[in-house]
Formats: sequence, C-alpha cells, structure tokens
Amino acid sequence: MEKSQNRIVLCEPTELYNILQQQATVFPCLSDPNYLLLLDARQNNDYNESHIITSKKAPVSESGDFLLPYDAELECKQHVIVVDSNTSSLQEKGPALSCAKLLADMGSRNPVKVLRGGYEEFSALYPFLRTHKIIYMPQELDKLEPYPVEVLPGRLYLGTTAQATRAHVRKDLKVKAIILNTTQTVETTELKADVQHISILDEDDVDIFSHFTGSCEFIGNHLKDSNPVLVSSDHGLSRSVALILAYLMNHYKWPLKEAYTHLQGCKKNIRPRRTFVQQLSKWEEELFQEIVTDITDPNY
Repeated sequence: MEKSQNRIVLCEPTELYNILQQQATVFPCLSDPNYLLLLDARQNNDYNESHIITSKKAPVSESGDFLLPYDAELECKQHVIVVDSNTSSLQEKGPALSCAKLLADMGSRNPVKVLRGGYEEFSALYPFLRTHKIIYMPQELDKLEPYPVEVLPGRLYLGTTAQATRAHVRKDLKVKAIILNTTQTVETTELKADVQHISILDEDDVDIFSHFTGSCEFIGNHLKDSNPVLVSSDHGLSRSVALILAYLMNHYKWPLKEAYTHLQGCKKNIRPRRTFVQQLSKWEEELFQEIVTDITDPNY
C-alpha cells in the first residue's frame, strides 16, 4: 500500500488544462496514443451525462472493483490521470484514489495523478472542455484545436495568432486584452478586446527588449482590473514567450531561470530565440542589478 501511495500525486485543474492543450509539431499531443490516459472513476450515469474531453470511463468488475483498461499500456503513458466527482486530498477515500492505486500498482511509468476537486471543480472552471463524446477516431484527435495554455490560472494565457483570432477561444477564456505579436495582417477591431499590436519579426537581430516595459504595463494594468490577457505570436513559442517571461520576472521578481521553469511547466515546447534570451538576461540585470541566471546553460 505504501509503495503505491508514494506514486500517487494530486493534479491541479490548471495542470490538467495545460496537459490537454499541448501541441506537438502540427498535431496536438492528444493525438499521440502514448501521451495521456485520462480515466473517469465516477458512476456510468455521471460519465454519460458529461465528462472531460478525451476521458474514458474507468472499467469496473461486477463486484465494483476497478479494472485495468484494455490496452492501457501504462508503461508507455506520459501522463496517467484519474478523475472522480470532487476528491480534494490524498487522505480522502474515494473512487479516484482506488483507481489510482490500481494503476500505480500495475506499473504506470510515471506517478499517477488524481485531479484535485474532481470533475465538479474542473468543469466549473473550464465548461467548454465538457463533452458527451465517448469515442475519438485518430483523425478526430489530429484535428483537435488546442486552446492557449494557462500561465496564471484564469488570468494570463500564452497562445498563437490563430488562437487569438478565434472568437470562441476569446469567449471561452473571457479574454479582454490581447498582445498580438505578429507581422500578419489582422483586423484588430474584430477581436473585441483591447489590443497591443507589436509588429516585429522573429529574427535574431530583432530588438524585443524595448517592448518589455510597455508589455509589462499592458498586462499588469489589465490583470489589476481582473481582465484576462492573452499574449500571442505566430507560433506561440518565441516572441510571446519572451514577453511573458519579462512580465513574470518584473511582477513576481523572479529571476529568469525561475520564470522560465514556470512557463516551461505550462508549455513544454517553448523555444525563445537565443538573442531574446540574451535580452531577457539584460532585463534580469536591470531588475536585480546583477545577472542571476547562467544563460550558457543548454536548458535556455
């Protein structure tokens, strides 16, 4: 029992949200069969009424004991997450923990995660990720359109230009302000949000440092007024990443390495240009009167 307990951890709603939104090249990570096993441990009628997108009903025996799903291949799964109605701690007894124990004992490669607050809290925070759909064909998973990732829950998002221009994305995330970092032609009046348009190229010789102060003020002023902000660029990997890192460093007084670690935890494939990292190092020196982060580290 102790062995399995050590391999079960709580998963915050924002963590599951971001896991569902990860993008791998042109396809969402959800299209990879080894990426996520999301099991719903609630009763059949609750699951059939509504559940989290791509989640599967955890199978049970006639006696009510949880069973290992067919073709679970636990040793291959990057994420294994169990959901019930409202489990809020690992000290509670409930279906999510019972199911998680089975998965941990049966060889999950990574710790099994139990969603804190369960379906009730997650669906209240992200009602647009509820569904009745049970079976997804591979081509349907390939065509899923991820949302921007959540950097600060319900407040700050990182995404692409395409995501920023989708009306349902802005509506679902309640976005009131957008930093649009693109050279593309976008009719900003149609976005129905306060837009700061930064038209710079994603190239090595670009000065992004001079935009840090203005973007930090733009983000900070809106968040102070409880207006969710989406920071976007064409691919959501470099220019927008640099601006969000600058904000996190400025607002939370985090050195670059701490801000980078946090943002990489939200979006796994961030890759700001090397020259942008160098300008962020200069920003760090301006904020802290010293260079704290060694950017020669290959992690940056």
